[in-house]
Amino acid sequence: MDYEKLRDTRNSTNPYAKRMGIFVEEIGPGCARAVMDVTPDDANPVGVPHGGCYFSLADTASGSAMASHGYYAVTISATYNFMRSAKLGDRLIAEARETKSGRNVSFFDVEVRDQNGTLLGSGSFSYYRLDKEIVL
Repeated sequence: MDYEKLRDTRNSTNPYAKRMGIFVEEIGPGCARAVMDVTPDDANPVGVPHGGCYFSLADTASGSAMASHGYYAVTISATYNFMRSAKLGDRLIAEARETKSGRNVSFFDVEVRDQNGTLLGSGSFSYYRLDKEIVL
């Protein structure tokens, strides 16, 4: 698997992530890292990043880790625990790791940190592998 080409494909074919400012930096076997710079457009009414920013970033990172196996997949279950809030202008970094790879269902843990390494939240995501190969 050409992980650099997969990363480029993931970044160019995900209009939602592009609109959110989410960028997949790296994909490897069963792992991935995605980043997002928090802008004023990402703020909730309290003036901090909306929870959807963290969740979307975590889902994109773990979905990219799932894609490392060469097949499209869909999220079937997800939990995310919010621990701390970032500030506007911060960079969010999500790192996903596979915890179990199955034939059809795989599981991933993901942590979201800021640019200083402060843990902001963590989640667990499961994906169902579709019978459709990713063509690069």
